[in-house]
Amino acid sequence: MRYMPHTALEREEMLAEIGVGSIDDLFADIPEEARLGDLLDLPLHESEMNVEKNFRTLAAKNLSPYSAPCFLGAGAYQHHVPSVADHVIQRSEFLTSYTPYQPEISQGTLQALFEFQTQVALITGMEVANASMYDGATSCAEAVLMACRVTRRKKAVISGNLHPHYRDVTRTTLQFTEFETEDLSPMLEGDEDFDTRITPDVACVVVQTPDFFGRLKDYTALAEKCHEAGALLVVVVNEVVSLGAVKSPGEMGADIVAGEGQSIGVPLSYGGPYVGLLATRQKYVRQMPGRLCGQTVDQNGQRGFVLTLSTREQHIRREKATSNICTNAGLCSLAFTIHMSLLGETGFAKLAALNHSQAVTLAEMLEKIDGISIVNDSFFNEFTLRLPANAAMIVEKLASKGILAGVPVSRLMPDNPDMANLLLVAATETCSDSDMNAFVTALAEVL
Repeated sequence: MRYMPHTALEREEMLAEIGVGSIDDLFADIPEEARLGDLLDLPLHESEMNVEKNFRTLAAKNLSPYSAPCFLGAGAYQHHVPSVADHVIQRSEFLTSYTPYQPEISQGTLQALFEFQTQVALITGMEVANASMYDGATSCAEAVLMACRVTRRKKAVISGNLHPHYRDVTRTTLQFTEFETEDLSPMLEGDEDFDTRITPDVACVVVQTPDFFGRLKDYTALAEKCHEAGALLVVVVNEVVSLGAVKSPGEMGADIVAGEGQSIGVPLSYGGPYVGLLATRQKYVRQMPGRLCGQTVDQNGQRGFVLTLSTREQHIRREKATSNICTNAGLCSLAFTIHMSLLGETGFAKLAALNHSQAVTLAEMLEKIDGISIVNDSFFNEFTLRLPANAAMIVEKLASKGILAGVPVSRLMPDNPDMANLLLVAATETCSDSDMNAFVTALAEVL
């Protein structure tokens, strides 16, 4: 009862008021077989010291990417984050409990977000970027909604090589709206046929580079076809480091860029929190979701920062709101900004070049193993291997040898039997020569 302040009589009164006989009745929509029949098999209470010890014991069972050769990718990448980034974001000026509701008194936060927006606009080749989204998948879904508002059309054509999580989040977001998606099937080789699908009712085409299989694509021609038909091109980037080496989406003619910024400043952290990126053309700025920080001068002529645009229901009339995104990934975007500032343009390009070099070296080593081939005709720091056996089983065998070999494609595309032997392998600047040698040796042994 220590953590349940209501008495039994009070609970009975509340249940009677809402017209149910017991607390169990509140869970009537959950099938009986899916409910717990009793408490979980956990100690009812332990001392803080013992709880910490138990959790350390459980954590020791994990094979951590920070203690083993790691080649995991598929949308979440291990990169080195300078210690200064973690130090600065933990300063009291930045480590706030929530987004500031009187933003103009938070000049440090606004300036950091202004710099973040500038960095994102520069690397994506776009004219304006917002103050971040929750993650890349959320950003992708919001980009589609934005395109539908801009064009006043109701259909989005989704590339089959878009990350499955991004596709699922977009489909879920749109399912109770008037908008719909047309999903293409994954293609390991060749180019997808968008020509016949860009019809007068299509608001946008959503593509990704590097795509889910790691292939780099130039969508300049596709952008022209979209624009001829009055549709927008949405380009997704979930390995933001690639923008230090390849043609930017803006240069290709993209209208909206959605992406994941985790690779810069944000550790893997078991899946989050991450930081979504969204950038667009100036002419579409009023349909952009989220928040936009701007620079101005005060009454004394001093430089200052303001919340220029915040198009959510709490700030404007509901029918005028562009989304229900309540805030931005403030702390993660700050970490992104710090890391990117430390790199600078030259350092960012060098980091990208190093990533590509490591991936090329690893690919050349792996191709020498009998029975292995690389699916990609081009890649940045991630590529797809075709193995002579089930990829998921191979990954488990290599994990038992202390190596995180990659992500089986079947894990994210379980309904496609053609993907069973495919393995996504990523090599970043954190992969040493000894890591790559260990991977190649172990893989050759288990095949």
